[in-house]
Amino acid sequence: MAEVVTFGVQETLRKVTSLAAQDLSLVWGFEGEVTKLRDSLSMARAVLRDAEQSKGRTEAVGMWVEKLEDIAHEADDVLDEYRYELLRRKVEVQKQMKKNVSNFFSLHNPIAFRLKMAHKITKVNAALENLNNKAAGIGLVARSSRFEPETSHRGVALLDRETVSSFAQDEKYIVGREEVVSHIVTTLTNSSNYQENYLSVMPIVGMGGLGKTTLAKSIYHHREISRHFDKKIWICVSTPFKVKKILSGILEKLKPEKAGIRSKATICENLQEDLKGKQYLVVLDDVWNDDPQKWDNLISCLLSVKDTQGSTIIVTTRSVTVASIVQTLPRAFPDGSAPLDLDEAQERIGRDIAKKCAGVPLVAKVLGSMMRSKKRDGWKSIQKSTIWDLQEEEQRILSVLKLSFDELKSASLKQCFAYCSMFIKDFTIEKDDLIQLWMAQGLLHLSPTSSNREMEDIGNEYFNILLHNSFFQDVAKDSYNVITHCKMHDLVHDLAEHVSKSMGSNGIRHMSQISTSLLQEIPKRSVHRLRSVFSNGEDLGNILPSLKGLRILSLKKADIDELPISIGKLKHLRYLDISKKKIKLLPQSIGKLYNLQTLRMDDLNLEEFPKELQNLINLRHVYFDKDPMKFPVDMGRLSNLRSLSFFIVGKERGRGIEELAGLKHLKGELSIYDLQHVTDGDEAKKAKLAEKTNICKLRFEWQGNRSSAINIDRDVLEDLKPPSELELLEICKFSGDKFPSWMMSGYLFAALKRLTIDKARYLIEWTEIAAWPTEGTIVLFPRLEELLLRNCDQLTSAPTRFPCLQKLEIDSMDSGMPISNISTHLTTLTSLIIKKIRRLTCLPEGMLKSNKNLSNLEIKDCPELTCIVDDVYGCCASLEELRISKCPNLRTLPDGLHTLLSLRKFIIDNCKSLECIPVTYGLTSLCEFSVWFCPQLPSLPEGLEYCTSLQMLTIRKCSKISSIPITQGLPFLREIKISWCAQLSSLPSGLEYCTSLQKLTIEYCTSVEFVQTLHGFTSLRQLSLYRISGKILLSALESCTSLEILSISYCPNLETIPRLDSLTHLRKLAIYECEVLKSVPSALASSHYSLTRLIKLEVGGFWKELDSFPAFHVIPQLEELTLYGWPKLNSLPEQVQHFTSLTYLEIYSFDGLEALPEWLRNLTSLECLFISMSKNLMYLPTIEAMQCLTKLQHIHIYHCPLLKERCIKDIGPEWHKISHISTIRVDRVKWS
Repeated sequence: MAEVVTFGVQETLRKVTSLAAQDLSLVWGFEGEVTKLRDSLSMARAVLRDAEQSKGRTEAVGMWVEKLEDIAHEADDVLDEYRYELLRRKVEVQKQMKKNVSNFFSLHNPIAFRLKMAHKITKVNAALENLNNKAAGIGLVARSSRFEPETSHRGVALLDRETVSSFAQDEKYIVGREEVVSHIVTTLTNSSNYQENYLSVMPIVGMGGLGKTTLAKSIYHHREISRHFDKKIWICVSTPFKVKKILSGILEKLKPEKAGIRSKATICENLQEDLKGKQYLVVLDDVWNDDPQKWDNLISCLLSVKDTQGSTIIVTTRSVTVASIVQTLPRAFPDGSAPLDLDEAQERIGRDIAKKCAGVPLVAKVLGSMMRSKKRDGWKSIQKSTIWDLQEEEQRILSVLKLSFDELKSASLKQCFAYCSMFIKDFTIEKDDLIQLWMAQGLLHLSPTSSNREMEDIGNEYFNILLHNSFFQDVAKDSYNVITHCKMHDLVHDLAEHVSKSMGSNGIRHMSQISTSLLQEIPKRSVHRLRSVFSNGEDLGNILPSLKGLRILSLKKADIDELPISIGKLKHLRYLDISKKKIKLLPQSIGKLYNLQTLRMDDLNLEEFPKELQNLINLRHVYFDKDPMKFPVDMGRLSNLRSLSFFIVGKERGRGIEELAGLKHLKGELSIYDLQHVTDGDEAKKAKLAEKTNICKLRFEWQGNRSSAINIDRDVLEDLKPPSELELLEICKFSGDKFPSWMMSGYLFAALKRLTIDKARYLIEWTEIAAWPTEGTIVLFPRLEELLLRNCDQLTSAPTRFPCLQKLEIDSMDSGMPISNISTHLTTLTSLIIKKIRRLTCLPEGMLKSNKNLSNLEIKDCPELTCIVDDVYGCCASLEELRISKCPNLRTLPDGLHTLLSLRKFIIDNCKSLECIPVTYGLTSLCEFSVWFCPQLPSLPEGLEYCTSLQMLTIRKCSKISSIPITQGLPFLREIKISWCAQLSSLPSGLEYCTSLQKLTIEYCTSVEFVQTLHGFTSLRQLSLYRISGKILLSALESCTSLEILSISYCPNLETIPRLDSLTHLRKLAIYECEVLKSVPSALASSHYSLTRLIKLEVGGFWKELDSFPAFHVIPQLEELTLYGWPKLNSLPEQVQHFTSLTYLEIYSFDGLEALPEWLRNLTSLECLFISMSKNLMYLPTIEAMQCLTKLQHIHIYHCPLLKERCIKDIGPEWHKISHISTIRVDRVKWS
């Protein structure tokens, strides 16, 4: 640990020495003490070099270094206090509008302050002198600076060039697993692998750092997996293994708005709703649970809440025991790695090192990153390192990581890495936030020669170096490919903890996830040493004043509803996060945080901002929610701001657009709202936007319908000319009739990549300026990649030259004129979206004649469109996705569809007049074909049966279609869904040859006769027949041995159901409201029960003349049961009382039933009771029986008028029987 402290102290001393040198030019009255401090610090640095390079370090040296660190931090605090006073005075001068500031202490008791500062510096000097004198006694001497490692910014930049440039690529390209991934994907998507299992689980096993998570992610994002599964969910489990937490995590990933549901039963209900009819993949990452009961509980819950249809779980784990418990599919091992790019001379050494990596991707990546910047001798050093002699592989990996860490050439960079230990494992780190934390800790230092660089630039370089040395991974990027978030591998996090400086209470400087009570336990002599506090406590008012040295305070997870007034006493504070709090008002004392650099107030519902915010003259980054009524005043005084995502123009003093003038350092993204408050161009000029050259994303937005403001808006926008380095521009609700000159001349937009023009309702003309001052053709937007035109009803022309345009979206316009104007000249377009063009009757001929790259074409909501010209397809040989929807007058599609040899997805939706889809030849790449709500379409295209790659076929609400032209097998077809096709009389004759079919759904097809032989459907996993009026004959159903879900309901001509004994994978069986059916399937009635995996049963609604429910056998593992009655029944089936595993019971349409039976008390696992449509039901079981149902949490009563009256809260005679249940719902009334 001594070495770790050394690099930390080294950087602290360097910083403090530099500060002391700078302050010499500012101090007055104690120059001698500051000079002595500078010299003492320089001496201490010289001795520290010897301590750093000494071998066989003694305990005394370690203690000496620790003491030096304490003194260095104390010196930092003293100098920072002095600089705080400078800032305070500057604020006071600004307030008093005084110009003469030469006598710094004229109004602030100069003698007292000088004495105070001199005393503190003298004390530090004495401590340093004493420590330097002790150095010789423990064998330390001062060493020349020539031994000091390079720490300048120039050295860091060099490292960045050597290391980053060669390795700046996605993780999936660094370490290859193509064969392994391909094998696993094949296994997961191959239906034959599920014959022995009801829910497939594949463990990926290996020690830490072996690449389990990386392999799982490669599978998770694989194209075939995305096609095969309807939903994908990734959950990081770690410890402890809590079933409800995992289920809640799955639900939150599906529907974020449902986060926070506490009841396990309610979670399951929501999962049932959100996953119904879908096939899903769940990845459980980093599982440690070796308790089979907990695992079985999770699996049971997943099966009970969802018709899984072959859904699959992938588990990554270090434990072979865990793998044995969960495994149903063969295990996967992350084996093999991609070779490094080796030159010929180093190939032998490189191959030997690659062999030593033993297939561990993390090791290969880290070493690969490090070796990029080394020559042959460096490779040999790694090859012969003693790390390969370690027996424990995890220790070997940590040693490799430590070796890479030691190679970092900057002490401040090492400190930045160590600071990442503040985050919990698997935490998603926001890049900008991390850099701001580093900056607040004083870890980002500018070189005197780097006048154009800022601390944030250094932080970005540090981040990139750590990323490309594989200390960060799992990066997330925005739509412009800019990294926004990342994570750390668990073992990398272990290393960060190892090298951090938290060594006992005396050495604590940073505390994460700390409660107030633990803060209070820190000794008074140590608490002032704290530099970072990430609190999850409450009531911090009493303890804040004691945290005098604090640089970072995060209260994002603290349980507070007000910010203490004492916050203003934290003179050194540079970072404050009070996001997601219920704070209504900020104390005025917040204006005393003159050193504050970052203020985060996201999701903070303040009533108003205090005017004292304008005093935070050192503030660089501020975040708060958009609210026009509460926008801070006098933002222009915060002249150091770098981040301000939006500015809302107001009429009040201090809210005008001129406030932007002083914010000349703004970077990144800026949206300017309420521009209607800018009265003319002269006022707009005051913003000085063109001078803000670091802004790359800019949005202009007006409010209201302002037809009378045409000239005003035109003049205002003319003088809001943006900087020339802009990459994104959005103009919204502009009321001018033409754009300003800077939108029509070529000098400004050399870097622009995305342009959005929205709701410019009076814009008529947008053209290039005709007369150019120079020769040759000038392109307005030479690098534009995306152009979005929306709600520009009167626009008749637009520029035509976009040499790099990839995406064009034209939306909500009256005229189609810009389509032909723009698209005719495009050569690079990959996506074209045409939406809501109200007067568009035909796509212009030749509109894509110059383009050969289009992959996505969407035509939507064009009410007058009647034709699509033939040449559109001829120009779209590369088309992969075609969507045509809500075009009610479109009668036919043009010939030539067969030429779209790359087409994978073809969707036609809500084209009410469509009569023909001319596909006579097969589309060999087509995977998905859907036709929805085309009531005039008489038939599907003849060439459908030649689409040999087809996987999914959906036909919905096509009332004239009478047949489906599939006479031969489609080998990859896995899902067919047909609904609301009234004239469809039969299923395709070639269906029996579609041997890969897994899901077949027929609904609301009143004329169809399902007399299909099911022989050979060994891959079929779900068969659903709903409201089919024709004859149903389930021939050879018993051959569907993979069937997991069988649902037949509201089918009046179903007379018999064959034996189901062979369907041993069946998990859900629903047979109800089939009015001529007189018995349950024999497999349910037989004493030789074979459906051992059946957990959900819906049954009843049989022949109305039956006096009792047909007998069926006890199903011990059944968890969900729905019983459908009929008028003659006056009791529930007696055998239900023996279904002791039931968690859900629904009783539906038992009009002859007056009272629920007492034997319900036996259903001790019941969690939810649902009673509906039973008009004569009056009585629940006795209170004694109801109280036996100790797990019952939900009771729902719907459309049972007599029982409803008796269950009125507090007064109904049945209320006392259910009042103890946590959730009670009677029709629309809910009590919790």
